[in-house]
Amino acid sequence: MFWIIQSAVSLGILWGIMSLGVYITFRVLNFADLTVDGSFTLGGAVSAVLAARGVNPLLAVLIAMVGGMMAGLTTGLLNTKLRIPGLLASILTQIALYSINLRVMGSPNIPLLRVPTIFTWLGDIGFPTRWISMGVGLVFMAGVIALMYWFFGTEIGSAIRATGDNPHMIRALGVHTDTTIILGLVMGNALVALSGGLIAQQQGYGDIGMGTGAIVIGLAAIIIGEVLFTQRNFMFRLMAVIFGSIVYRIVITLVLRFGLKSTDLKLFTAVLVALALYLPVMRSEYRQFKQRRRKINA
Repeated sequence: MFWIIQSAVSLGILWGIMSLGVYITFRVLNFADLTVDGSFTLGGAVSAVLAARGVNPLLAVLIAMVGGMMAGLTTGLLNTKLRIPGLLASILTQIALYSINLRVMGSPNIPLLRVPTIFTWLGDIGFPTRWISMGVGLVFMAGVIALMYWFFGTEIGSAIRATGDNPHMIRALGVHTDTTIILGLVMGNALVALSGGLIAQQQGYGDIGMGTGAIVIGLAAIIIGEVLFTQRNFMFRLMAVIFGSIVYRIVITLVLRFGLKSTDLKLFTAVLVALALYLPVMRSEYRQFKQRRRKINA
């Protein structure tokens, strides 16, 4: 059981990087970005194709991030320049990415058997096999969180956060919100593609359907993290997203272990997210109920 939980934690960290990308668009920018399902697959496709063709696996993951940035840029331009509503713009990009991903891969699936990856590198130098995924995930996670914490403390990062909080106010201060929206989408989808690239190498293949439901998983991690962990500062919120992703993966692993059919996994995820979304509302209603009771008793 220990190794099952350990594997779930390792996978949760890798998916947590994707959840951090969703956090940028969904929470920081307040933008409902459905590009995620496509950009996650794009990251996995680019990473798998380049690794299979002998490109340095680490470089392949970084190039995958560039693909995610282009996907986010496309959504941003559709929204800010063509004035297409954000939700519809992201759906259009996601649909287009399905065909683009097939073009990139050349087939629905790319196996990486006997292909050098970041994970096989560590195994070749003697790193314990069972801990490779967790080690890689922790290194990338630490780097991403450190960079996010630094960036969103800069003037540009603060402008992106302000755009999500109050776009009218930040425009009045002279900030061009079209630019901040595009930057936020580019950054968010870059992290999503990074996660997709790492997971493709970790699981040993890239698949056209690997990003299906990624946005729901990202939202589940964010909401679970917010519900379970008290928000104090920005760093703690970023860590809470990772913890939420880990908790989500552990729950999924356990319910599958105890008999849930894999075909019911999407349904379970949807129910879990719905419950997590309702918990803050339920807490608020309970507090209001207690306050009314106190007034009546007084």
